[in-house]
Amino acid sequence: MKFCSECAQPVSLLIPPDDNRLRYVCSQCGTIHYQNPKMVIGSIPLWESEGESRVLLCKRAIEPRYGFWTLPAGFMENDETTNEAALRETMEEAGARVELHELFSLLNVPHVHQVHMFYRATLLDLDYAAGVESLEVQLFTEAEIPWDEIAFPTVSHTLREFFADRKRIRSEGGGYHLHTRDIRKPMRQA
Repeated sequence: MKFCSECAQPVSLLIPPDDNRLRYVCSQCGTIHYQNPKMVIGSIPLWESEGESRVLLCKRAIEPRYGFWTLPAGFMENDETTNEAALRETMEEAGARVELHELFSLLNVPHVHQVHMFYRATLLDLDYAAGVESLEVQLFTEAEIPWDEIAFPTVSHTLREFFADRKRIRSEGGGYHLHTRDIRKPMRQA
């Protein structure tokens, strides 16, 4: 940040009085410009048919990680709830209508200033199509998922926990759990 969004004067990086972090502060009007993590919200769209479970993934048509697979997700907008963001992103990226369930994973990614949240979801029908940010969308069983081509660690962790929960539920009963994790180091580039 170079200029104040309130008065357009240059800003300086300093620790304001009664604070303990560096902030961009306008030397003219005194506005403190707080920078906070971005929320990435998405879903885990599931289709169950003839005893087989498949998850809908999107192949990215944008950077970062162009051509890699991900769950439908994206940045939350102002004036929407996390549920609304998950529904919107699922429709925008995969053209899919879903019934949203509970929050399944919450992943902190401090090195890129983000928090990722994924909701369990059930596909309402098989009428889906790639949106402008996706090259293609496809249903995958756990065995079919291209694990080496998953775009982000948050997606990989979410999918692994999802399938582990499904196995546990089938063998022991019970329900899904909320999974949290901190991902502190940058992803490995292909």
